[in-house]
Amino acid sequence: MKIWLDGALRDSDSARVSVFDHGLTVGDGIFETVKAVDGRPFALTRHLDRLTRSARGLGLPDPDLDEVRRACAAVLEANPAPLGRLRLTYTGGHGPLGSDRGDKGPTLVVALGETTRRPDTTAVVTVPWTRNERGALTGLKTTSYAENVVALARAHEHGATEALFGNTVGQLCEGTGSNVFVVLDGEIHTPPLHSGCLAGITRRLVAEWTGAKETDLPLDVLREADEIFLTSTLRDVQAVHRVDDRELSAAPGPVTAKAMRIFDERSAADIDP
Repeated sequence: MKIWLDGALRDSDSARVSVFDHGLTVGDGIFETVKAVDGRPFALTRHLDRLTRSARGLGLPDPDLDEVRRACAAVLEANPAPLGRLRLTYTGGHGPLGSDRGDKGPTLVVALGETTRRPDTTAVVTVPWTRNERGALTGLKTTSYAENVVALARAHEHGATEALFGNTVGQLCEGTGSNVFVVLDGEIHTPPLHSGCLAGITRRLVAEWTGAKETDLPLDVLREADEIFLTSTLRDVQAVHRVDDRELSAAPGPVTAKAMRIFDERSAADIDP
């Protein structure tokens, strides 16, 4: 495997990040996960726009997007795969053992892992922890991901692939790595960004392509919704057949099935919408 690290392709066994990198010591970094289909990155422009927004939100220098594009192209060419997870990681770079940043500049890593298409349906659980819709990192895709690791482990313990969070005021927010949509009386709804959820790339495309509405939703809407589905870079649109102890045996329902079909058709027609 070839990995891009700070300006060049390197073998995976020789690509090394300093033990003093701020992304490692304090989680001072951002990232993007991009779906790659037959060596072509999907929605790369939108992902790079969000990478820049996250960098600014964290106070990091703007990434050199020309270099990031070169890195993506080089990694994809060096690691052929029919379906891949292209991971872009951008950190505060070499720094002191504390929250203060160093002055040696950021670190950029681009790597690719091969993956497979997800099942059409999945199970999810709700967790007792909350998203802070007013936090300093709200809306930023940062490498400070430990609470997602804990929540996803809880989901796996209960035979699910995703954990869903409410926010501090009891509203539905998001999953550990996905956005959530519900169908009520035939209409598609998803939590607004002020709920604290990430501005997911797939979330935005699904909203644009299906007319889904941003709506403040109580967490217990998951017990009443006619249909539920998740969106993310690698899930695309994925129906939920179980949430906690509630079975949705007809999943994917008709509205979700249509959203899945629309997304497949539109994403196949335009690799960088």
